[in-house]
Amino acid sequence: GSAQLTFNATDPIEINNCNKTVLLPCYVNNLKENNIRLMFIRWKKEGQKVLSFDGARERTVAKVPSARLPPMADILKGNASLTLSSAEADVANYSCEVTESNREGVITVEVRKRSGSWFLLVERAIIITLLFSVIILCSAQLSVIALKYEVVTKKMSLIVAGIIFTATAAVVGTAFFVPDGYTAQNQAGLGLIVVPAVTLVPLHYFMFGIVFDGLPQTSFALIGLQILGYIVAVVGFALCV
Repeated sequence: GSAQLTFNATDPIEINNCNKTVLLPCYVNNLKENNIRLMFIRWKKEGQKVLSFDGARERTVAKVPSARLPPMADILKGNASLTLSSAEADVANYSCEVTESNREGVITVEVRKRSGSWFLLVERAIIITLLFSVIILCSAQLSVIALKYEVVTKKMSLIVAGIIFTATAAVVGTAFFVPDGYTAQNQAGLGLIVVPAVTLVPLHYFMFGIVFDGLPQTSFALIGLQILGYIVAVVGFALCV
């Protein structure tokens, strides 16, 4: 009844490997005393103590190293939320117990593990389709040039090796990239998908060298654009990881 503290309703908290910290919400909406010395907060995980705050002594005891509460000014406003590092946040039910003078209340916060991917299925399909389209078109282009200009065996071997390396990186990267999740395997797959952006630049430079005796400015401009695209791809990869 009137002696109970009430809380704002909370949805389950979903965590994944991209989270560095996890915030477990706990908001009391009927504090009255506005006196930190009359408050006591206790967080538990499946009955085990995580953190306690004794307002009378203004003392916090954390059983989990990364556990922390908001500043006292926010606690007086009813914010008793708990912040944890993602490494120390487990899939479990956490309880937030708050006492103010002779009134108390408790709320349970469920923490779930979320599986998913950086990209939607359609987005992944587009990325992979474009990747292999570029490799196929580039391979066809290099093959036509090699046959038309009667490229010597040594140069032809370099072209074939470059195409095989690029295709292998694309296939392995796709196999790692397609499954859902935020695992190291997905990160490796995304990194391998970026590899063709590197290998196709020297292949095109080599191709232009075969066609033209001296590389025209337009060729350098195209290669420059490819290098810029590679830089964008690497930066995007770094931000995703």
